[in-house]
Amino acid sequence: MRIGYGFDLHAFGSIKPLIIGGVLIPYNKGLIAHSNGDLLIHSVIDALLGATAMGDIGSFFPSNIKTYENIDSRILLKKIWKKINLLSYIISNIDITIIAESPKISPYIYFMRSNLSLDLNTKIDQISIKSTTSKTIGCIGRQEGIACQTVLILKRTKKIK
Repeated sequence: MRIGYGFDLHAFGSIKPLIIGGVLIPYNKGLIAHSNGDLLIHSVIDALLGATAMGDIGSFFPSNIKTYENIDSRILLKKIWKKINLLSYIISNIDITIIAESPKISPYIYFMRSNLSLDLNTKIDQISIKSTTSKTIGCIGRQEGIACQTVLILKRTKKIK
């Protein structure tokens, strides 16, 4: 088994639509990012790469490369998962926490879990997504941005020489 941890934080300030976990969330602010700014997906990618000691999201998708500008982060997730899956890893479980004062995340959690389930070819009951606030403390409490943390466990299905 391999354990991975991922974290991402993005500031509000973009005219881009707010997309979290591949779900368009109606809100008057978007997140500043080179890609589409899907911090949940970015957090999951970093957790996957951490679990497999393959680096981080920036080493695969540098922000100075035009190809990745405004790209759907689910495309990036699928590319990383394909590499990891070739190493015979499968998802044991994923636990995600989104930290935001606003917008309210809970109405969209099922759809986020469904997207991850599809993209990672795993059962939805292996994916937990929760949301919390920072109790008005710090940059998140001032509604300057959103953060996301991911912890996951990978299992190897066969030995690799």
